[in-house]
Amino acid sequence: MCNRRVTQVTTSFVRQIAKPVPMKIEDDHHEAEHTHIPVPKASAPKTLFSMNKHLLRGNVSIATGLSTALSVRHAHTDIQVPNFDFYRRKARLDASKSYRDAGDAASPYSYLAPVGLAVTSAYMAKYIVRDIAAYVGPAKDVMSLAKVEISLAAVPVGKNAVFEWRNKPIFVRHRTPQEIAREEGVNVTQLRDPQDDSARVQKPEWLIVIGICTHLGCIPIANAGDFGGYYCPCHGSHYDASGRIRKGPAPLNLEVPQYVFKDENTVVIG
Repeated sequence: MCNRRVTQVTTSFVRQIAKPVPMKIEDDHHEAEHTHIPVPKASAPKTLFSMNKHLLRGNVSIATGLSTALSVRHAHTDIQVPNFDFYRRKARLDASKSYRDAGDAASPYSYLAPVGLAVTSAYMAKYIVRDIAAYVGPAKDVMSLAKVEISLAAVPVGKNAVFEWRNKPIFVRHRTPQEIAREEGVNVTQLRDPQDDSARVQKPEWLIVIGICTHLGCIPIANAGDFGGYYCPCHGSHYDASGRIRKGPAPLNLEVPQYVFKDENTVVIG
């Protein structure tokens, strides 16, 4: 049984291999009888020049989709040019005319829009800068010390009062007529730091100076010294009733702060 099965398989395999070869016999009266067996022609080699002949020429259109087959066309004219006349202004519907000759009525708005934007931007920038300056600037408690209001009614004639301004002592002196006459008659050419008395006071009866010695920053004593003004006991600097250095190592006069008289009995320093 096994040998029979092997024989059948072998026979079937040999039949598939041994196919008959077609032969064509032609009779030729002028030539001898012979048999011709056709031989297939050799395929032409594929070169760049030969394959270039098979490329598509002209306009090519490829259309495909999920539910359609791929198709290739060499020419097509079904593309529609979009029309935007609905969105164009009436004065510019004619594409053959220049927009300069169209007499566009919207030109004033074209100029006013940038101007309005610039004004709005500048207005907003002003408030932004102001908020930034207020944020990085000094606190309100510090600003409150920038100015101090002093009542002059508390300073009698011939006396000197001390106040505080920006952590500095302020000397407010109510001068007598004799002191005013004496200081106005000083020859300023002989002073170390020449300065007229009228240039140091706004009102002759009131002298307002910063009570810090210009030598090493000590605090002088009022109504003392050789000239009846101020005296620094640390290094022996003598100032007159106008706060000018008259004797000692101090190089400059006592500094006069910025102040303004609010009324007859009130002065604001700072």
